[in-house]
Amino acid sequence: MNDHLNALNVRLSNERGHLAKAKTEGERQLRAVWIAQIEKEIAREQEFIADLEAALEMTDEELLAELRIAD
Repeated sequence: MNDHLNALNVRLSNERGHLAKAKTEGERQLRAVWIAQIEKEIAREQEFIADLEAALEMTDEELLAELRIAD
């Protein structure tokens, strides 16, 4: 797990705590949107990490082949 993912998870936890303590419907709605955005960012970060780990396991030839496909 990387530092950015850790920070996102802490932020998500904190935001869920704030949501639980929200006093108005408007604040609950706003915090729910923020939570959804953080969850999406966590999912993207997890995909990035998985892609990076896969790339680190590739040989030089496999990496070059992937780069050629991307063109």
